[in-house]
Amino acid sequence: MALLPVKDALARILEGADTTAIEPVPLIEAHRRTLAAPLTAKFTQPPFDVSSMDGYAIAAADVGAGPQDLELIGQSAAGRRFAGTISAGQCVRIFTGAVIPEGAGAVVIQEDTEVRGSTIRVLTATTARENIRNRGGDFHEGETLLDAGRLLDARAITLAAAMGHATVPCRRRPRVAILATGDELVMPGETPGPDAIVCSNSFGLAALVEAAGGLPLVLGIARDNHAALAEKFAAANKADILVTTGGASVGDHDLVAPALQKAGMTLAFWKIAMRPGKPLMFGTRDTPDVRGQRVLGLPGNPVSALICGRLFLVPLVRQMLGQIAEAKILETALLTVPLPANGPRAHYMRAMLEAESGTPPRVTPVASQDSSLMAPLANATCLIVRDVDAPAIPAGTSVPIMRIDF
Repeated sequence: MALLPVKDALARILEGADTTAIEPVPLIEAHRRTLAAPLTAKFTQPPFDVSSMDGYAIAAADVGAGPQDLELIGQSAAGRRFAGTISAGQCVRIFTGAVIPEGAGAVVIQEDTEVRGSTIRVLTATTARENIRNRGGDFHEGETLLDAGRLLDARAITLAAAMGHATVPCRRRPRVAILATGDELVMPGETPGPDAIVCSNSFGLAALVEAAGGLPLVLGIARDNHAALAEKFAAANKADILVTTGGASVGDHDLVAPALQKAGMTLAFWKIAMRPGKPLMFGTRDTPDVRGQRVLGLPGNPVSALICGRLFLVPLVRQMLGQIAEAKILETALLTVPLPANGPRAHYMRAMLEAESGTPPRVTPVASQDSSLMAPLANATCLIVRDVDAPAIPAGTSVPIMRIDF
């Protein structure tokens, strides 16, 4: 198969990916969940005129007057309102958040008053509605305040609670089965033998999935034989997405693609015009539990797996959640070193971004771009994105970058 451009590969992966079902979620458990339907206010906020300061509520008739003595006739506290009406020449002691009494036209802060027994001397003139928060100043009953697709962060959850919602409709978190393949792999915590390496991809990809709003299911390691692969594929039958790492190339021991096809996968494409990440595979399969399971075969090299996961798996999870489209991820920065001409694959180069106030950001690629080196990726702050067949460029050139958010 010819190498598929990155943009076309992403479009084909996202095409036909349906949103997950809607389920009610208690608000206390809704952090980082995705809202499935618009949320409207059940109440008006604030539900009544309230004081924004500690002080004295004065009658509307006394607003605008200069220094004056007023009769203190009662008190209004949060949760315990003054039940009477204020008339000219009267005032009520009031506290922040308390209901404004009938007849009041302003609140004088306590620093601008003097207490003289049952008389309060107001030292300054006031203006109408001073220090009063109006009923409905935040929102009104029936007003739509949170849209479908909104990621429920702390701010949105606070708003949903104020709107009167104890539960919220959310998209079910897509189930993402993650399978590492290879005879050479051992799990973290095990002592690797002379020919073994520690499996790391599954754990990084699980973190990517969880951050995107999905539900990761780490299936462990499948050895390089058809029986082991078939057993693990069966364990992934309830997943919306199956992700494999390793074994997706063309070597004699790369069995993942034929094993997946034997398990019912229809191959959509294999190999993309990207580095790191050329041997990326995508297809779909119907399982006894899921129709149209999306299958992503990622490279085994950790850098390739994580970058491909961010570029292809994360958008897929977000589409299934119906999330509001993310903001444009590309920015620009000035190169600190020259770069040679690029080849026939888009290159996502690990790099360090320097930003100082008042100067354009500068970017420096890390010394080695080997796709097996995890430490440079862990310490990098962005990726320089180079187009297919991009020409050589000198230092000082503005280049597109993608900040690393994984």
